[in-house]
This record gives sequence, structure tokens and C-alpha cells, in this order.
Amino acid sequence: MNEIDTDFAPIVEYAQEPLLPLSEACVPLIDILHDLSVYVQLALDETPESPPDGLTVDESAAIRLYTIEWERPHRSLYSMLNYTLKNANREELRPYFKYLKLFLTALVKIPCVPPLTVWRGVTKNLSAEFPPGTLVTWWSFSSCTTSLTVLENNMYLGNTGARTLFSVEAINGRTVSAHSHFVTEEEILLLPGTHMIVQSQLSPAPDLYIIHLKQVIPVQTLLEPPFEVYQCSDPYPSPKTSNTGKLPIAIVYGDFTNVNQIDLAVLNYDDRTVDIVLGNGKNVYETEFHYSTDVAPNSVFNADLNHDGLMDIIVVNGDDDSISVLLDNDDETFQTSIEYLVGDNPMSVTGGDFNNDTLIDILVANADDDTVSLVLGDEEGTFSDIQIEYDVGSKPVYVISGDFNQDEKLDWAVINQGDNTTSVALGYGNATFSDLQTYTVGATPISMTYEDFNKDGKVDLVVANYDDNSISVLLGNRDGTFQAQITYEVGMNPSAVVAADFNNDSKIDLALTLSNESSISVLYGYGNGSFWRPVKFEVGNSPSALRADDFNNDSRIDLVVANSGENTFSMLINDGNGTFQNQIKYATGVNPVAITSADYDNDKRIDVVVVNKGSNTVALLRGNGDGSCRGRMPYKLQKKANWMATGDLNNDTKLDLILTDSVDHSITILLGNGYGIFQSEIVQQIYSLPHFVVVHDLNNDMMLDLAIVNYHTDGISVLLGNGDGTFQNGSQFATSSRPSSVVVDDFNNDNIPDLAVTNLGAHNISVLLGNGNGSFQTHKTFKCGASPNFVISVDLNHDQIMDLVVANLGDHTISILFGWENGAFRAQVKYDVDREPSHVMSGDFNNDNKMDIAVVGRLSHNMQVLFGDGNMTLSSRKRYGTSSSPGPAIAYDFNRDGKTDIAVLNKLSSVLYIFLNECS
Repeated sequence: MNEIDTDFAPIVEYAQEPLLPLSEACVPLIDILHDLSVYVQLALDETPESPPDGLTVDESAAIRLYTIEWERPHRSLYSMLNYTLKNANREELRPYFKYLKLFLTALVKIPCVPPLTVWRGVTKNLSAEFPPGTLVTWWSFSSCTTSLTVLENNMYLGNTGARTLFSVEAINGRTVSAHSHFVTEEEILLLPGTHMIVQSQLSPAPDLYIIHLKQVIPVQTLLEPPFEVYQCSDPYPSPKTSNTGKLPIAIVYGDFTNVNQIDLAVLNYDDRTVDIVLGNGKNVYETEFHYSTDVAPNSVFNADLNHDGLMDIIVVNGDDDSISVLLDNDDETFQTSIEYLVGDNPMSVTGGDFNNDTLIDILVANADDDTVSLVLGDEEGTFSDIQIEYDVGSKPVYVISGDFNQDEKLDWAVINQGDNTTSVALGYGNATFSDLQTYTVGATPISMTYEDFNKDGKVDLVVANYDDNSISVLLGNRDGTFQAQITYEVGMNPSAVVAADFNNDSKIDLALTLSNESSISVLYGYGNGSFWRPVKFEVGNSPSALRADDFNNDSRIDLVVANSGENTFSMLINDGNGTFQNQIKYATGVNPVAITSADYDNDKRIDVVVVNKGSNTVALLRGNGDGSCRGRMPYKLQKKANWMATGDLNNDTKLDLILTDSVDHSITILLGNGYGIFQSEIVQQIYSLPHFVVVHDLNNDMMLDLAIVNYHTDGISVLLGNGDGTFQNGSQFATSSRPSSVVVDDFNNDNIPDLAVTNLGAHNISVLLGNGNGSFQTHKTFKCGASPNFVISVDLNHDQIMDLVVANLGDHTISILFGWENGAFRAQVKYDVDREPSHVMSGDFNNDNKMDIAVVGRLSHNMQVLFGDGNMTLSSRKRYGTSSSPGPAIAYDFNRDGKTDIAVLNKLSSVLYIFLNECS
């Protein structure tokens, strides 16, 4: 660790070395490191044939060699290399050049972790050497951790004696654990030449000193890249889209589920909802894929119809007496549906090979003509145009198929709702069936399943009876006949039933949806055909259908439930003992009436398909394999909100949300529980009508505070946080006319947060320098364009001084105000952009280590990326189309590949655009 010193030259010239195998790259070090060839071979032996991150064996082994400890008293490679890197005489580094070429090539190929705070410590008091404001360069490779508990281990710092902890806001660390000799250590490696500025110091306990460092981009290159950097001119060639609620107006990102993946939160004004859109780290934020059925669909069934290893979907359509067949493509989509006519008002569908020709046939219950239609498979994935009809009882509404008499020929059973019976037809294996056997069940039967509930090797039936709040259990005889019903009360209006072993006791249990209780009822089986008293679990409003499957790959059966009363479905993950975790809800189309599951995209993760009767669609939500789906999780709000921000407001390490309501002088706080869901709203009245909010620690007490823009009263309210999710009464600070947005940063390099505010009515920027205690000095104004709407801070010219970028709605420009070190700003530099720029973002969008700007044009329906040259100019640009009225947007590395992505909301079309960075 050294302060900037002219005696330390940049690390260069090694990049001109050839890229050699590890054994050859280490030849110049044989006389420097004891038994080097032995450790080189050890590193190669430990390296798999196909290393992670796209590295070669030699590249991965080079990292592994760096992590190996030599036997004492001999010094390890990492010790000798870092000692030499911290030596001002760069000639002594020359023997390491060939190894450095291989080592750094490997490290640069590993994606940067997203910006985060990492820790490093030493067992001495170094506070005097790092006063705030000091520029620091670490010239060696620096091993850091994200966990303080690691440093407290006696192997490292322990928890007694003089200790200095460095808290580093790192922007380009690498995770090397996949290539380390010590596979259990989550090590973050910072490269030589890591340049930082001391932000602050803290001594929270005797002999413990915490120094806060923030990594910055150095003015000059301190570490030459190991190979020439490719210049990317089109970082976002193929954006993805996701659905949102109605009129989305704000978006934030964060790990709301505590699984180390970036999620999105979208505020929908008209719906009064916040959607949590889960990321999976790969194809992030795909919500539901919608496929139109044109008419009201009633039921769904899935099977591999064309024997291609992909699951296909069959939907019955009640309004036009047809079924729709959607064949699965091999690219995560489905082909255009093919329609086949069936009976009058088809309500339910099942399938199987009823004529033993190895092709899947379809069986449909037709409620209005009291028939069951059999449609035979004609070719792989297609069906005969001729249906075979079988008369059944009155108003058949549900049909299932299975081998009820154990003759290896497929049978079927149908619920006749009009006469409260179920009928069974035994198959002959040639698409013909025996005469119906009919059994009385309860009032208004609606759903049915089969299993061996009494462990006698025979198939039994269970029927859910809607109007008498019961199930009927019909125990089977070996010949395919059934005994008289045994009834059990289950709860109000059961509408669907499934059977599975939920508590892993090798006895079959039942789960039912209770339409009028907003819950499901689980009946654990005794294994003799009888069941325990129902245990209930909360779901959404008017649950209408459910499916049992293992959605998180833990070999336990979970449940998904379609909630037709609120247009959601609920995911309930099995705890392993037969109980279920609190539901996680996902948005669906209008009036979801049926639900099924399978691995539709062959990624070994279970997906969910929902049939939406009210919107005439089938929605596919892809599973992440952990019990979550790439869908929208809506949280209903009591009232409309106009802006949103995120942060850990109550210091429980879980992200919370803060929303502003510009109508009734209030803010709403949603405290997160770490599972993507939130506690009940906390509403706090404030002085003003809030228009915009940011979250930051404004008084250096380690608790998050709020800075709120008061559009109608021309000022900023600062609410200091209590650390428990509540806030003190606000202090008011004047701005110019009609403030519209605010950004927090340190504009005068005194390590105290300052504010910059856009003033829509005054066409200027107010800068309020902070006093460090949550109060601010009188604002100073700086001219920008007409009607400034949004402002961000970024160091565009690499001078360690923050600059401002402003979106000007009124004259279709952006303004750049380069900062002075005293908190003042130079005269604006303006760039013409497309019509009504509403939001701006910054990031290195083309991976050239120079900051760029992205601008959303509200009336031009697009986004522009303006590429920076690293000095003071945006030299080129690229346009990307969006949907109608693009609005708030954010930039972040959503899929953790080391590249900056962009998310754009489109208010009028209720669509979220995700631009994943595809630069090399």
C-alpha cells in the first residue's frame, strides 16, 4: 500500500511477452522460488480439463499457483510477486513478466464482480497514514473478502489487539474461488494499480480502526492491459422485453431475495402495485411469455406430442368448441397454435395413448352436450380431424386418464357435475372402452385425482365437491370398479385437488384450493385411505387451480396455485416436513383458471404455464430452479405512489422500498424480509408533497436518510433515519422553482455528502453543499438547458471530481457541467438529443474504460447511448428503439458478467425493456 509516488512507475511491458503454457511462463522464476516445478505441477493437476469462465487449463492453473502456500520457511509465489510489485525498481519485476502475462490474461477474462464493498485488514494501527482525502494506490494483488467474519478468524486478524480494517468500494474486483487452491474461500482479488481515495475513518472500538476507501479510475494507466482491448460500438443489439403493471413510472434494482442475484422493483401507478421482477443471473427478467388462444380457454394439459424431447401444450377453448395445440420449439418459444374441433363447451382435457400406437391422443370433457371427445394422434404432434364422442352423465366438467384396472391399457374417468356423479370407462387398448360405471359423489363435483391412498396396490379416486365443502374418496377394486364414497370436510368451496407425498412419509396426501377462503387445504394421508384434519395455507384471492411439482430441485413436492380473483399465482415451497413457506405471488393475465408445470425449455428447471380465461392467453413463466420464476411478483399498495427508491432502511441487511405520494403529504415504507416480499406498509406523514426521493447516509451515523424533492414548495426535505425503518421530522432547504430530481454525491471532495437538484421552472441546477450533520448550506445555482427533469453525477473526465449530467425536457438536450474541486461547476456543455429526454444514465457501456451516457427520449420512443472519449467529449452515439413513452431507466450489471446493462420502463405500453450488454 503506497500513496501516489513519482518513484513508482506504471506496470508495463509485460504485455508484449508471448502467452505461454504455465510451465514455460515460470522458467525465469526457477532460481527465485524454491521447488517451483513441483508447485506448477500441483496447480496443473488440480485444474479441471474444462475450467470455468472460459479459461484455458494453463490460465486457470496460473491463478491456482498464485493461491498455493509454499512449505515453510520458503516464500510463496504470491508473497514474492507482491513484494516485487511494491518495489519501486520495476527492473526487478522483469523475471515475472511471462507469468504476469498468463496470470493477468486469466484474471481479465473473469468477469468483474458488480461494484461492492470488500474488506481487507492488517494487525496494526495505520489510521495516521490514511487521512481523509488521501489518494492511495495498492501496487500489489490484494486479496479481499466480502465477509467481516472471515477477517475475525484468528488465522487472519482475530478480534483483539491493534487492527486496521479497510472498507473498499471496489468497482472491478474478480472472484477467483473457482480457480483457487483453497476452494472454500470466497476471495475477491483486486489488481495491481488499484487507485483509491480515502473517504473517511472510524474507530468503533478500542484498537479497531476502519478506513473507508473508494476506488476511482486513475488519470494515467497504472497497469497495462495484458492484451489489446476491443472497441465495441453496439453494446445492445438484442433487447429483451417483459410485461409490467399499468403505467409503470419508477424502477430500482437490488437483491430483494438475498440469493446474490439482481432483481428489479417496478412501481405501477394505475395498478397501485410494486412488482418485484426476479433475476436469474442469465436471461434475466423475462416475465411471462403470452400466447393468444383467441377465445376463452378453460383447461390445459402438457405432453411431448411429437417425440422431440420437448413438452408441448394443449388448451381447451370453451367459446369456440376447440382445442389449441402449441408445439414447443427448441428456442424457448412455441409454434403458432393449431386448432381442432371437439364437443360443445369443452371444459377439461387430458391425454395418453388410448390405441397403443405410441402417439399421444387427446380426451376432452364437453359440458354442454354431455360427451367426452377422443381425438386420436395422427402424426407426431398432429391429430385427426375426426373426433370420437362418448355419451357420459350430465354436464361433464373434468376428465382424467390412467390405468385403473392394471391391465396396461389406458382408462378414463369423468366428473358429471349436473348429476353429482363420476363415470369410469375402462379401455381396451384400441380406442374403444367398456360401458360406463357411474358412482355418486358430493354436491357439485369439480375436480378429481387418482392415486393408491390405502397402499393396497390398487388405484383410488378422490373428487372435490364444491358446494358441500367436501371430498369423496372412492377406494378401488382390482377390476377397475370402485367402492362407495367416503367423505371428508375440507373447507369452503374446494375447486381443485392434487395428490402427492408432501411430508415424505411414503403416504399419499392431498392439497385442495378453497375458492372462498383464499387458502389451500392440505390433508395428510394415514396410508389407509383416510386423512388427517385439514391444515390450511394462505394463497391469493379465489384460488381456482393448483399443481404439485418440485420447483426448487430439492426432491420435495411444492405447489403452485392460480388465483383467479386477483390475476396472480402463488408459489408455495415445501419446507421438507409437509408444511409450506409463505406464498410468493406472481402476476398473470386476467382470470387465471388453469395451471400446469413441466420443463418446457430443457434446462432441468420446472416452468409454469397459466391459462388466463379473461385475457384469452396462455402464459409461460420460466423457472429459475430455486423455487422462483422469471415473473412479476406484485405487491398491492393502499394508494398511488409517484416515485420509489431502495435501501436497507432498518439495518437488517435486507433491502426495503421507500415510495412517495405527491397527493397526501406522505411517504410509504415497505420493509423487506429477504424473500422478495414485504411487510405491511408503514405510512409516515411529512410536511410537503413529495415528488422524488433518494436514500443516503447524509449525517455519517451509519443509518440511511432521505432527501425528498418538494416540487410544489420549491425545496428539499431531509429526513434523518432512526435505523429502524422510521424517520425524524424533516428539515427544509430552499431550491429554485419547481425542483424535479436530486442526486447525492461529494462535489467538493470533503468526504461529506452534497446535493444537486434540477429546477424545472428555473432552468437551472441547485447545488447544496453538506455540513456533515444532515444539514446543508444555502444553494448555489448553475445554468443548464430548458426544463431540466433529471440529473446524475459521474466523473466523466477522470479528474476525481464529480461532474453533472442533466436531461433537459424543454430544448431536447443534455447538459454536462464539469466540476471544480470547490463544489462549483463550469459552464454547461450541451448536446442535442432526441425529443424530450426524460432520464439519463452513466456507465462504461462499450467496455473501453471510459464513461458513457445513455439518454431516454420520451417522445422519440428510443434510447441513445453517447460514447465518451475519456476527456471531455461524447464523440459518437448509437440509437436503440423502445416502446411507447419510455420513462425511468437504470443502468447496472444485472446478469453479473462484468458489463453494464440498461433497463427502460415504457409507461404507455406497460413493457420493461432489458438491454443486456453484449460487448466482448
